[in-house]
Amino acid sequence: MGLIEENYIEHRAYARVGLLGNPSDVYYGRTLSFGLANFWAIARLRPSQDLVIEPHPYHDLVQFNSLEHLTGLSGSSAIVCAALNCLLDFYSVRHLVKVEERPNLILSAEGELGITAGLQDRVAQVYGGVVYMDFKKEYMDKMGHGIYIPLDPAMLPQMHLIYAENPSDSGKIHSAVRKRWLDGEELVIKSMEEIAGLASQGRDALLEKDYYKLAKLMDRNFDLRRLMFGDGALGLININMVETARSVGAACKFTGSGGAVIAFCPNGSSQVRELQDACHKAGYIIQPALVVPPLLSDTDLQSPK
Repeated sequence: MGLIEENYIEHRAYARVGLLGNPSDVYYGRTLSFGLANFWAIARLRPSQDLVIEPHPYHDLVQFNSLEHLTGLSGSSAIVCAALNCLLDFYSVRHLVKVEERPNLILSAEGELGITAGLQDRVAQVYGGVVYMDFKKEYMDKMGHGIYIPLDPAMLPQMHLIYAENPSDSGKIHSAVRKRWLDGEELVIKSMEEIAGLASQGRDALLEKDYYKLAKLMDRNFDLRRLMFGDGALGLININMVETARSVGAACKFTGSGGAVIAFCPNGSSQVRELQDACHKAGYIIQPALVVPPLLSDTDLQSPK
């Protein structure tokens, strides 16, 4: 639950890590994701005679001194998710809105703003914890949403988030891959099917505590994405962050479309120290990835089925 006081309602929505399967969520695939507690967005709702959107005086910038200063803005889904939770409480309708449909509401709001994305991020932000998602076309066409299965966050080994504070080349996130997929290009279709399968294998690896297998799946996910999108689309900084982690034997892939990567050291603490040294030498920020606990309340879970 969010913070509810006499004159306002406040909710926090977190970033997410697409651990395996991304970007197959927009191609009727499967993904394995978790909420990331390192970063978040906060929305605060209070009664007013007018609709007023007040940006945070520090975090929500509305003026920039250069194009580089503007680079890297993100978190639209977190902002909308936090705002949706405020509205659900303000109108006392949390018990009436299906949990499975909330990610669609968030995505549709972003769509009206011209933001193109998939459901994966919004599912992770609504559910929290670790979630396995299946976006098979037959189910999506029938139900309007995917199959979302929460997993025990305790199964997830310690991972590390790596990012560049001021990326100079974040790549071209929107490439021609979707058109190539729609046109039936065999490389894209088969690669996307394999990426979706990595999520299923990753869920099994977590259940079996086979973390070396998990590491191999993470690396394969990035390699397939690189094969489809190409280095120009991914961006030199993003690729270098992955290669920096791999230089010490760590598994590494994008958290989403770029801008940050998630790394896993299957060999333990000594490998983590090597990873930290390599990142510091390369000028990257590294910190333990903190997993958001499951966020759904009893009221949420009692929403109509």
